[in-house]
Amino acid sequence: MNPMIDPLLMELDTETQTTRRVLQRVPESKLGWKPHQKSFSLGQLALHTARVPGALAGILAGDTFALPAGGFQQVEAKTSAELLAALDESTATARALIQGLTPERAMATWTLLNGDKPIMAAPRIGMVRALMFNHWYHHRGQLSLYLRMLDVPVPSVYGPTADENPFTG
Repeated sequence: MNPMIDPLLMELDTETQTTRRVLQRVPESKLGWKPHQKSFSLGQLALHTARVPGALAGILAGDTFALPAGGFQQVEAKTSAELLAALDESTATARALIQGLTPERAMATWTLLNGDKPIMAAPRIGMVRALMFNHWYHHRGQLSLYLRMLDVPVPSVYGPTADENPFTG
């Protein structure tokens, strides 16, 4: 038992199942839909949400990460099945990073760079929480709002929604 790592792995497992429930509701026929011209399409947001843990695991594996000069490009999912496959691959990658964290590696400083300029530096374990997990939850929340706007029943995430109540029979 590793008191630093085990709670993160348990959270990853729980939140993977929650994210899967949300992604399963994404209608394939609406992947190109956008709520606003500045917004990601549903397919872009859903695929990004599925990939966040693994993408961030890759970024956090090194000691530094330089933001790409042109920013990140968000590709759009072509099918609903692609979303679930991406989630499985992503969370497996995240699990491997977390399982591989020794106390020294977890507490080592990780730095985000804009070119050569440091813009954020913190212990890697803190970035797992802030960038991997919290970032993931942020986009999953956006995705839930997209579902509501499309009149798709929103699954329970942490409690009842107007469409689903896990506390009643």
